[in-house]
Amino acid sequence: MADQTETLPRQVPETGVADLGLFGKPLFEDPSARALSRVGVVDVGSNSVRLVVFDGAARSPAYFYNEKIMCALGAGMSETGHLSPDGRVRALSAMRRFKKLAESMGLADLSVVATAAVRDASDGRDFCEEVRRETGLRIWVIDGEEEARLSAQGVLLGWPGAYGLVCDIGGSSMELAEISGGRVGRRVSSALGPLKLRDMKGGAKARQAHIKEVITGLQEKMGAQRDRLFLVGGSWRAIARIDMYRRGYPLHVLHEYRMTKKSVAETVAFIQKSDLDELRGACGVSSTRMALVPYAAEVLSRLVKNFKPKDIAISSYGIREGMLYEQMPQRLRDRDPLIEACRFAEAKDARMPGFGKVLYNFILPLYKGSPAPRKRLVKAACLLHDVSWRAHPDYRAETCFDNATRANLGGLKHSERIYLGLALLHRYSNKRENTRFADLHDMVDAKTQTEAEILGKAMRFGAMLWMNQDAETSSLKWYPKKRILEFRLTPETVPLFGEVAESRLRSLAASLEAEVQVKVLKARSPS
Repeated sequence: MADQTETLPRQVPETGVADLGLFGKPLFEDPSARALSRVGVVDVGSNSVRLVVFDGAARSPAYFYNEKIMCALGAGMSETGHLSPDGRVRALSAMRRFKKLAESMGLADLSVVATAAVRDASDGRDFCEEVRRETGLRIWVIDGEEEARLSAQGVLLGWPGAYGLVCDIGGSSMELAEISGGRVGRRVSSALGPLKLRDMKGGAKARQAHIKEVITGLQEKMGAQRDRLFLVGGSWRAIARIDMYRRGYPLHVLHEYRMTKKSVAETVAFIQKSDLDELRGACGVSSTRMALVPYAAEVLSRLVKNFKPKDIAISSYGIREGMLYEQMPQRLRDRDPLIEACRFAEAKDARMPGFGKVLYNFILPLYKGSPAPRKRLVKAACLLHDVSWRAHPDYRAETCFDNATRANLGGLKHSERIYLGLALLHRYSNKRENTRFADLHDMVDAKTQTEAEILGKAMRFGAMLWMNQDAETSSLKWYPKKRILEFRLTPETVPLFGEVAESRLRSLAASLEAEVQVKVLKARSPS
């Protein structure tokens, strides 16, 4: 067996993400990663049936195909005990379509799981048999604890070092799971799905008393959970959209969106007093989903009151991503999803794949004393610095910002998206004023904006040199106390330091509030 020493992770305490050598062998060239390059999963839920086909870098997958059909299989189950007849027809039709789509995409198989509605319905097994006869697809009906585990693994796909409590709400159930150290711990399931709550008798008073009783019981089973609360599921995402709307939040990316206990309380009150049809139109939430939001909001309100989390984060990754994570070997799981996605983008779209490493090493002297999380973003920026080169020059800077802030990237806070976006904007432009994204800039403070500008201008200058990875190259030296930026050229690279390059170097120095010193090193004597 080949020596695997170089693939073992070295934990980075500041991020909780394993650093497996940013510029080593690309993950997506590994045979085990290529085997996962296109994976199709189907989630048969109480409210919807969804097909997702993952494609791209195995550690941070792109959504090659994503389709959801609202079937409401669990509607009326509280009274009948059966799956909704209309929902069954719609779900079977969806499965036929998904099977055909999978065949056309060349997928050898689909992994299909069903959750609360199918497992609780008296005719759930009959439905699974019908699907198998009609499509050949086998549905795996999972119990509540397994659903909780898979959802928690989905969160770990996006946040490898995450710790806290994962709460996944579906149409007919709600699951809790604790995560820490890259592992899933205790987990429980309940019947607190909004479809079931909507069908309860006794009105709002009885319903809220029931929610309180159930969550208090869940709290006793799970113990104290005062860390981060990760919210998974369509109803939570709808509430987050409403929270964004109420606050006038400018970045409409749900993954890693943060809420506080106070904002949850204010948004629940906002929902209760709003016209749901008007709110649905303003927030882009479907009518089917909006009908369940008031019930989910009552659950979230009680959940936050009981568990008192440190903060609250929305996860767009859940059970379907957890199914992909399930198929990954541990050494893939330990990779940083942000860095892997950026490496994949560079390999696919950059003019000179691999130059990101050279550029990173060139500007690294500016970040000698920076903490690991900042260096991680610098690495990501260097990998992405050239992937938008095909955009029209007049719009290239804005395209870079747009891509960084709205791309499907895991392990990235919203403030970090803005920092990365601003750095890439300044890779192509000295100024950031008067762009159509100006309202997003203020999501980070003035100091962070300046730091992003410095990174962008450093990349802008470094990209002029087109240094060969193996050649004797020029280098930067940074003396922060003296505010001196020294640029050292080898005789080989002197011709590259033309007027435009000099102008970019001086622009970088101006942002650093530094004096520029240029030195030409002596040629090495032949050995």
